Amino acid sequence: MEDFNWMQLLNPEFYILLEFGSVKVGLIVILFIVFAETGLLAGFFLPGDSLLFLAGIYSETLMQQISLGNDFLNVTVLALLVALMGIIGNMVGYWFGSKSGSYLFNRSDNFLYKKKYLYDAKAFFDKYGSKAIVFARFIPVVRTFTPVIAGIVSMEKKSFMFFNTLGSFLWSFSMIFAGHYLYQLFLEKFHIDLKHYIEYIVIGIVLATTLPVLLKLLKKQKV
Repeated sequence: MEDFNWMQLLNPEFYILLEFGSVKVGLIVILFIVFAETGLLAGFFLPGDSLLFLAGIYSETLMQQISLGNDFLNVTVLALLVALMGIIGNMVGYWFGSKSGSYLFNRSDNFLYKKKYLYDAKAFFDKYGSKAIVFARFIPVVRTFTPVIAGIVSMEKKSFMFFNTLGSFLWSFSMIFAGHYLYQLFLEKFHIDLKHYIEYIVIGIVLATTLPVLLKLLKKQKV
């Protein structure tokens, strides 16, 4: 931690390999970030998708202290823990939305909160309805505010929990398993260690998840 740089906070690998003394806390940090993205309404800037993909690559390191002695089981448990935190985070976001009502729409912008993000999430929810809870999981920023919107509009709780659970499982399992098995494939078949190309992977995932949103915003401005 002596060589800490604030820019490291934007690097998913920093969280995964984080240690305090000799204790590896990467798994705990990842679970907290997944929760914070929706549960604390302040995690929209955190590297969610790339973080999970890299968690799959570093699954052996993350599960070292609670290893079950089987590679597949370790990855599965990791994905289950992430899915659980995602579900809880969305539940907190929904609860906050149901209690806050129109408060967030009247709140002034600050460094961490931009009202524009809330309106974007509402437009997304209006377009896709209940399915937005699933789709939002794969879209940065939108996934932070969509459960809040669901709470504000009083989305039926059973329906919310169904799509919340489905979305969390699809998101965590697809990203983590993709990272884990693509890493093994490239290492075994092509002798390429993806850990040496983390920066490129992160940039690629960020572009893949944010570019469609940016293009949509630019299209709106031209209309």
